[in-house]
Amino acid sequence: MRYLSKEEFELASRFLFLSMAILVIKQDLKSIEKGTSFKIKEPYIELLDMMEYEATKERGKLRKSMNEKQLQVVSLNKNESFSSFLFLCKGREEKRNYFNPAIRKKVETIMNELMQKKIVTDKKVVSRSR
Repeated sequence: MRYLSKEEFELASRFLFLSMAILVIKQDLKSIEKGTSFKIKEPYIELLDMMEYEATKERGKLRKSMNEKQLQVVSLNKNESFSSFLFLCKGREEKRNYFNPAIRKKVETIMNELMQKKIVTDKKVVSRSR
């Protein structure tokens, strides 16, 4: 049974998966900085830095909206196949189980959005400078 409104659930789940994407970006940054698999690392580091900045900025806005709506997401448990989260809003609770490959796909989608945002921003800067 659903206890959160569609808007509340979408807000909280975007926050959840965006937070996961930020963790992945940070891990990727560390492995690029430490690793030697790239001959020229700087463009990749710059891209990931910008993605992290945009994601963190969006997450801050989401966090503010969640605080206003008294909305929280709590990780309950995780195994090799599923992860469980509890969504809380003004005394209402809703437990959601996610298939781990589905979480990965959602995080990947968010990372693609962030990457596209960076590419579009760069295209606008290049076209203005011509």
